[in-house]
Amino acid sequence: MKLFTGLIFCSLVLGASGLLSFLGEAARGTWDMIRAYHDMREANYIGADKYFHARGNYDAAQRGPGGAWAAKVISDGRENFQRFTDRLKFGDSGHGAEDSRADQAANEWGRSGKDPNHFRPAGLPDKY
Repeated sequence: MKLFTGLIFCSLVLGASGLLSFLGEAARGTWDMIRAYHDMREANYIGADKYFHARGNYDAAQRGPGGAWAAKVISDGRENFQRFTDRLKFGDSGHGAEDSRADQAANEWGRSGKDPNHFRPAGLPDKY
């Protein structure tokens, strides 16, 4: 009985540890996405949108499964919200479905671990 109780206790501790690890990765991945968005706004560089999409997703996914999950949720949420507001005419993002698909392709590229510099436009300052 003591062995069984010990095994149950250990599995609960390990499970909680895994959950805490996942949540920490997700929090750090969220910060990576915010940092990429901030850098994109600061750079204000024409043609750099896809690079910052890929970079944010790449950095977040490097944190682990929690970071990759956060990157997917944030990326999908942003694209879906943008499409939703465009349809309601609360605003027009100026980008259609084709641009949204291209953004999502850059997001997936970064999340899959591929080099985000593939999307880096010539002339973008080295700071980014």
